[in-house]
Amino acid sequence: MEVILKEDIQNLGKMGEVVRVRDGYARNYLLPRGLVLMANKKNLKGFEHQKRVVASQKERVVKQAETLSQKLAGAALTIAVKAGEEGKLFGSVTNIDIEKALRAKGFDLERRKIHLDEPIKSLGDYEIPVRLTADVTATVKVSVVSE
Repeated sequence: MEVILKEDIQNLGKMGEVVRVRDGYARNYLLPRGLVLMANKKNLKGFEHQKRVVASQKERVVKQAETLSQKLAGAALTIAVKAGEEGKLFGSVTNIDIEKALRAKGFDLERRKIHLDEPIKSLGDYEIPVRLTADVTATVKVSVVSE
């Protein structure tokens, strides 16, 4: 059976592709979950229009993300925390703390977009990646200082 993918499906294909799958897989899994459309002339024509609309929306979102990325690159955050004599923190700085500091500067970001490999546990300057979209990643400079 040939179907049109409505979204990216791992090991099957990307959105908009026409792929051939087994009948049972399509009937019992893909169609009930709304992941695919049957590949007939009507659906192919309608999906092409929908794909153009989604592409224009995605382009607009990417442009907004790029402008936000440029603004974030110019922003420098300073987070004051309690620290010991050797520069070790009492506690740690997490993406939640960075989110609060960004909100104080006027940036409205979700903390899930701030990618810390592990919490910051010592004083210093750090460059933290912020993934705005799948294609656009910004870097925020964070200085952790002692109170």
